[in-house]
Order: sequence, then structure tokens, then C-alpha cells
Amino acid sequence: METARIILRPWKETDADVLFKYASDTVLGPLAGWPPHKSVTESREIIRTLFSNECTWAIVWKTSMEPIGCIGYLTASKSNLEIADNECEVGYWIARTYWGKGICTEALQLIIDHCFRKEGLATLWGCFFPTNPASGRVMEKCGFADTGQETFCPNLAVGGNRPVKIMKLENEKN
Repeated sequence: METARIILRPWKETDADVLFKYASDTVLGPLAGWPPHKSVTESREIIRTLFSNECTWAIVWKTSMEPIGCIGYLTASKSNLEIADNECEVGYWIARTYWGKGICTEALQLIIDHCFRKEGLATLWGCFFPTNPASGRVMEKCGFADTGQETFCPNLAVGGNRPVKIMKLENEKN
């Protein structure tokens, strides 16, 4: 999947160095619900154990051809939210040096298209910490609506005790 500026592709173990470069940022991880990476070895293990699946992609900046973020979705069995089997929860992050450039919006639009057209899912869900309103704006730009609901995600490594706002996008073709 790609746009003029980005490519979404599977993560590779050889991405560990660049993943660590961005994921070791002490601000980024906690905004997304995970602790900053402590080593390249840890980043490589995360690629192996968390990112190596059919629902997670590296966001590659075409200018440098390096991964600058991550996007994907969780099926009902793995979601932080109680959702139906024909629904999923989206999630994403982008390196701080790339914030404010519309990259996450582009990537999320690709995922929406993939989930609705290829996977035939009925509804996409997303959640974000109120302290990270930019993440909510990305979803709004892609058509997600604020449900007015909040919940906790106790399985998050960081922030499981803080509420998240819940957003929703329904497939109009269902």
C-alpha cells in the first residue's frame, strides 16, 4: 500500500536500528501506550513478537526509504475494546520529527481502505489519550466520529490506568 509520500510494508528485523532511533523517544511511546525502547535488541524483539503479523505495517518515508512509524489494526480477539468479530481497532504512531505533516492521516486512509475493501470489516474503532489530541484529529480527518465514550485499556504497557476516548468509523457499504 502506498501514497505519493509513504509506503506501508511489513516490518523486517533489519529495521531494528531505525525503530530504536525513533521508539527510544521518551515522549512518543507513553503517548501511544508503550514504554520507550531501551536497546536495538529490544526493538528487534518487538519486530519479531509484536510487529510480524498480517495486520501491522511499517510506515516508510519514500524520501529516505526508512520506517518512521507504525500502523495496524487489532482483531476483536486482541482489541483493547469489546468489539464484534467483523470489526477491528486501529492504532498508529509516527516519529516526532514527522509530526504535523499529515503522514498518519495518509497511512490511516490506506488502512481504512484495506480494512473495508479487502477485509470487508463493518466498523473500525480507535482510541486515544486525551493528552494526545493530535491522534484524535487524525481519526477525525479520516471520518471517525467521537462516540462520547471513554474506557481504560489495562493491557497497555503505559497508561492502562488513564482513560482513552473512543472513536468509530462505520463501513457505509455494509
